Amino acid sequence: MDALIKNITKAEQQIAAKSLERLALISNDIAASREKGIEILIQETGALITIPKQALQLLFAIIQNMADGQPVSIVPSNTELSTQQAADMLSVSRPHLVKLLEKGEIPFRKVGSHRRVLLKDLVAYEQRLSEEREKQLEFLSKQAQDLNLGYE
Repeated sequence: MDALIKNITKAEQQIAAKSLERLALISNDIAASREKGIEILIQETGALITIPKQALQLLFAIIQNMADGQPVSIVPSNTELSTQQAADMLSVSRPHLVKLLEKGEIPFRKVGSHRRVLLKDLVAYEQRLSEEREKQLEFLSKQAQDLNLGYE
């Protein structure tokens, strides 16, 4: 299932912001609950539905992005991307991405002469990169403090 919400209107952004405030108030109670499912009442129809707790967390993230006016896209993590799509997601050039693939930094498979990258592998690579950056920043910060360079 692919879902894409393009251009968020000001009205939708305001509704999302109000919803976000109310969700934030109850999110701690929901997180502490031992239940795996959450019951939601659809006021317009009176229908009561149960959704997985994780789906509510995803809904919270969607509403948060909408409140910020950001478009939202939902795709399964096993979705395969072309090298251009993967490069666009990482904000790098396609040739640079191909180098990363060929060096084994990101797993891929070939379909004929075309490379395909799993979304979950791309996300894992981004997470590893982020963790490495964080580690390096901590090292530089500690080094600056050790050398008394005026950073507190």
